Amino acid sequence: QVQLQESGPGLVKPSQTLSLTCAVSGGSMTTNYDYWTWIRQPPGKGLEWIGYIAPSGNTYYSPSLKSRTSISRDTSKYQFNLHLSSVTPEDTAVYYCARFNSHYGLDYWGKGTLVTVTL
Repeated sequence: QVQLQESGPGLVKPSQTLSLTCAVSGGSMTTNYDYWTWIRQPPGKGLEWIGYIAPSGNTYYSPSLKSRTSISRDTSKYQFNLHLSSVTPEDTAVYYCARFNSHYGLDYWGKGTLVTVTL
């Protein structure tokens, strides 16, 4: 059973960089069909896809966030990371890490972590 767990600061100041880590357990991070994904949900709004890192190591980002987003991975540590720069209060959201499997879709999710952007 794959498990995902987000970690990182719950408060970030405007203009700073939001950095989160997702720890992966119970499965491999190096298959050819798993895409390690970040998704967020602002308060009172729907889910927003942020991006993923593919098995090849290539990354793909939402066009609206692309200029501020970086996703990386460290397979030796079984983790992948999100960095979102120049944050504003509009980036306040619950951030989820998830696994997108090319056969089954988004099949495993972390519980989510609330990040609030505020002075």
